[in-house]
Amino acid sequence: MYTVNVLTLKPLAVRIPKEIEKEILEVVERAKLDKATVVRNLLELGIAEWRKQTALELLRDGKVTFAKAAEMAKLSLWEFADLVKQRNVEWVRFTPEEIEKELKAASAAKHK
Repeated sequence: MYTVNVLTLKPLAVRIPKEIEKEILEVVERAKLDKATVVRNLLELGIAEWRKQTALELLRDGKVTFAKAAEMAKLSLWEFADLVKQRNVEWVRFTPEEIEKELKAASAAKHK
């Protein structure tokens, strides 16, 4: 049995600078695709990158959890962990005192 996904396409009129149109036409030529398909593909790529960047910024600023950021980026936890590493995003911030406190608490729990 085959499953067919039907896309509902909505028209979108956008004014763009000539420079961007040249870029789009270059992609059309290289990819051998029609202009509408190229623009849709570029929009999808741009939105995916925006999601990742936004999720990384919110994670870095401590506004979302790691899991929530991965969800926002539409990536698995492992994929998001790789992205965090690739982009050198610091998201865990502990003071030396907090680390020492956590280590003591973990050690005490281990010896119970």
